[in-house]
Amino acid sequence: MQLSIIILNYNVRYFLELCVISVQKSIEVIDAEIIVIDNNSSDDSCEMMKTRFPKVKLIENKENSGFPKGNNIGVAQAKGEYVCILNPDTVVAEDTFTKILAFAESQKNLGIVGCKLMDGTGNFLPESKRGVPTPFVAFTKIFGVYKFSNYFGKYYAQHLHDNETGKVDILVGAFMVMKRELYLEIGGFDENCFMYSDDIDLSYMVLQKGKTNYYFHETTVIHYKGESTIKDETYMKRFQEAMNFFYKKHFKVSVFFSLFMKIGILIFSFIKMFQGKQKARIAPESYVLISDNEFLKEKLQTKLKKEVFLVEKDSLNIDYSQNLLKKTTYEFVFDNNYIDFKEIIQTMRLNKNKKITFKILPQTTDFLTGSNSSNDRGEVILISDFKN
Repeated sequence: MQLSIIILNYNVRYFLELCVISVQKSIEVIDAEIIVIDNNSSDDSCEMMKTRFPKVKLIENKENSGFPKGNNIGVAQAKGEYVCILNPDTVVAEDTFTKILAFAESQKNLGIVGCKLMDGTGNFLPESKRGVPTPFVAFTKIFGVYKFSNYFGKYYAQHLHDNETGKVDILVGAFMVMKRELYLEIGGFDENCFMYSDDIDLSYMVLQKGKTNYYFHETTVIHYKGESTIKDETYMKRFQEAMNFFYKKHFKVSVFFSLFMKIGILIFSFIKMFQGKQKARIAPESYVLISDNEFLKEKLQTKLKKEVFLVEKDSLNIDYSQNLLKKTTYEFVFDNNYIDFKEIIQTMRLNKNKKITFKILPQTTDFLTGSNSSNDRGEVILISDFKN
């Protein structure tokens, strides 16, 4: 078997369903398996998986064992030559894994491959590629000076353009592809770290093995970043613990350094917590349904109680959307029964930063889902009885 996709889920049932639908489409021409590990969710994630995806391997943990242990449990049962660690609040394109695996096969001394990630508004997520957060690099990040030049921009690997494939140090745990043998050789994620620095630690351990990590820009994955983690007081505490864990494990720590990091982590985690507060959603005035289904348009119009414009994908381009959005706010709704994930991702990228929001109606489902910023926890709109 060529690939095992490991998806660790915790209470994101609808995003998980969307994710698995997209993954199934992306592995149709690959010898691959999907393994979903549920960390004792209180929603109906497991029931949904059993009903909707009975052939997908589901591991039901009896407790929330954290990100590292949960993924290690999944990889231990994997059979693929490669494993992909994938967040449940992601959407992959139909050709994501064929492209990633072709790139991986062409490399010597391969470590981890990551890809371009974007949020639910089509904007690039800078954590797609990062540098080792040494004390100096951490300083530039905490106090914001990384924005001023590439010399200070090592935290987000600014030596490498977003649209340029190349070597990087650290990749994000939302999407990581590597050989299963290497994952097991380094011991997988360190289970002493509950979450938040685990991907930094794994990437760094791979570097210490003399391997090379890569950022691959030729495929884009949606990461509804805010959905998988609530940024509250618990998040702040765990983030501090995670950063302390990484520095104690990999760096010599002086009293001065410890004090500096304690202050810096408090500032940084406070900012992250503040950013994570969900803003009140401004409802769009109208909707643009990318579909050829007139019946669905009428059903959505009744459900949403707003005007819905039906637009076929061949008519949806930048000029059209600019004219459409001159006087009002819109939300694009992608009918995945009609338009594929690669086209959805491309349309989102082309229409980013235009005060447009996006939702996806996954194939053969009865809900819309998406998020309006990288810190938004996401939204699910349930729709019933719309199918033809």
